Amino acid sequence: MATRKNAAGRLGFAAASLLLATTGMALAAGRRRIEAERLQTKRLELEERAARRRALAHQQRMHWELLSRAIDDPSLAAVIDTYDSRIPEAKRRQYLYANAWYINLYHLYRAGILDQEQFYGHARELFQNPLMREYWQASKGQRATLKAVSDEARLGRMVDRLIKELDEADTDEWWVVGDPPSD
Repeated sequence: MATRKNAAGRLGFAAASLLLATTGMALAAGRRRIEAERLQTKRLELEERAARRRALAHQQRMHWELLSRAIDDPSLAAVIDTYDSRIPEAKRRQYLYANAWYINLYHLYRAGILDQEQFYGHARELFQNPLMREYWQASKGQRATLKAVSDEARLGRMVDRLIKELDEADTDEWWVVGDPPSD
């Protein structure tokens, strides 16, 4: 009888061990599957981010190409010229060029190359130039058409505040004017 109980106990222990091992392997396989799915999701996110950066870089090149043509050829500039018709042609061409500089800065931000604080610092330098400020004022109507919650509108409002702070500053040290917003 003792042998039978002992054999049954060993058999029960073996079955329990086998069940535990099988459960452990199933759990490990489940963890591996979850980790593989997580890695696949991460890979897809990285690919999507890379595709977005390539698209932004292409858009920036295309914008520059179109603006370059408009700057070089007044008949092409007339297609996109929304500035006051009393502004002389040479000044409108300068505005197109100023737009190229601002949009370049904007694309650097959108591509993640600059954070918001860096964007602010570059804008602070860029808008020291009186022509940039004239361009900004002349293009106010164009910015008014932007969706208020868009990055472009938000950054435009930030530049508006920056220019106001620069105008009101009682120092020639423009690089210390204003508080850069953090992301």
